[in-house]
Amino acid sequence: MWNRIKSALACNIDACGKRARWLAGLVTLAIGAISLVAWALPSASASAWTFTAFLLIAGVFCVFESLAGWCALRAMGFKTRI
Repeated sequence: MWNRIKSALACNIDACGKRARWLAGLVTLAIGAISLVAWALPSASASAWTFTAFLLIAGVFCVFESLAGWCALRAMGFKTRI
C-alpha cells in the first residue's frame, strides 16, 4: 500500500515551486494563528472557528506539498506557473 501512495505522490514540482508552497504555507499558518487568537477564541462563533480551521488546514497542506515536492493541482492536470 505504501508504494501506491508513494507513486501517487511522485515529485511534480521543482525547487522554485517547493519554495513558493513553503512560503504560502507559512503565511497561511501565520494568518490562521492570528485569526485564532484575535477572532476565534474571543468570539467563539462557529463561522470564526470554521474560517480559522480552514486557514490552518490549508497552511499545513501547503507545507506538506512543499516537503513532498508534490502539487495537488498539477496532479489533477492543471498547469501552474511555478
